[in-house]
Amino acid sequence: MDAIVEAAVALADAEGIGAVTMRSVAERLGVGTMSLYTHVPGKQELNALMLDRVFADAGEVSGSGWRERCAAVARQDRDRYLRHPWLLELPAARPAFGPGVAAKYDRDLAALEGTGLRAAEMNAAVMSLTSFVYGAARFQSQARDDERDGRTEQRFWREHEPFLHLVLDPARFPTAHRVAEEARREGDADHDSSFEFGLERLLVGIGDLIAQRA
Repeated sequence: MDAIVEAAVALADAEGIGAVTMRSVAERLGVGTMSLYTHVPGKQELNALMLDRVFADAGEVSGSGWRERCAAVARQDRDRYLRHPWLLELPAARPAFGPGVAAKYDRDLAALEGTGLRAAEMNAAVMSLTSFVYGAARFQSQARDDERDGRTEQRFWREHEPFLHLVLDPARFPTAHRVAEEARREGDADHDSSFEFGLERLLVGIGDLIAQRA
């Protein structure tokens, strides 16, 4: 079982989740396809095992307080998504709850232990951070794919700038026009800066709630 899951993860890392089939994994292991079904019923179950295996690799999170721990969890999660971008193509709302996923959930909640938040608030805070990280990682992963295909950020804006000038009529969309122009002059924030900005805003909000519960 372990060898099957490890081979599937390696294949997904190299070629994407679309390349992972029972046949391709069997070929990677040098065995017959039907032999895999003795251990794994099908591809859906294999995908669940892959996700659980990758989440199980999450290390311990250290920090002197809840803020440092939550920030460490968020950064570690984003790094995991970027190392294994195929995770972003699997269903995110209701993942299969294996021991790896359970361990990650417990670790995420433990970052907020002792803050005075209620159980539902701890869960909501974790879900908010998880959703933010997922979205940020997905955006960055897609940008990386574009870069590999030659569709760079600079090329995109160079090709679309004339059209955007027509669409963003300052008379109709004054705020969008002003912000776009000022952002262009200042230079757009990179993915890391944007991630840290959003993470800090979330942590401030969670901190406000913790202060209310003190």
